[in-house]
Amino acid sequence: MDTALLKAAFDAAMPYERYLATDPGRAAAWRSVKAELTAPQRELLGTFTRRMPTLVLSGVWCGDCAQQGPMLEAIARAGACIDLRWIDRDAAPDLRDAVKICGGHRVPTVIWMAEDFEFVSLLGDRTLPRYRAMAARQLGPSCPVPGAALPPDEAAATLQAWLDEFERVQLILRLSGRLRQKHGD
Repeated sequence: MDTALLKAAFDAAMPYERYLATDPGRAAAWRSVKAELTAPQRELLGTFTRRMPTLVLSGVWCGDCAQQGPMLEAIARAGACIDLRWIDRDAAPDLRDAVKICGGHRVPTVIWMAEDFEFVSLLGDRTLPRYRAMAARQLGPSCPVPGAALPPDEAAATLQAWLDEFERVQLILRLSGRLRQKHGD
């Protein structure tokens, strides 16, 4: 992925609260989600040492974003090395088109980068636990009512899956020969 495109999108993106302020009416759904990290999860995030610019293509209007966005923000708040920014999917058409998933513009789509904005990883629009739970509901005899709250076990598994991806990216960055040479570690 083009480093200049990633850096330009990251520079144009916003911190969480400023992003939510772009659509105050819909931001209420985001603020109603309580994403609480456990002590071991916070401890793990405290071990991160490489800066991780992280960009979320999102929509304040998006239900999946409203459910998962607060989880991403909770992870970033607990991880001093995580520089999380938010950008509306439609405000970055070049990036949106570059990160299509299954031929579509999915949100949320999270892009992790190295400190110099080299692409590291991408995950969107849902984690594996989220897809498993959706499949159990939608591929079975009935579908949930739109906007239904996540069951607590699904929310916890989804939060852990996002955290696992942040950890995976941090380990990629820590073990990168290029970055280890640069930082002398």
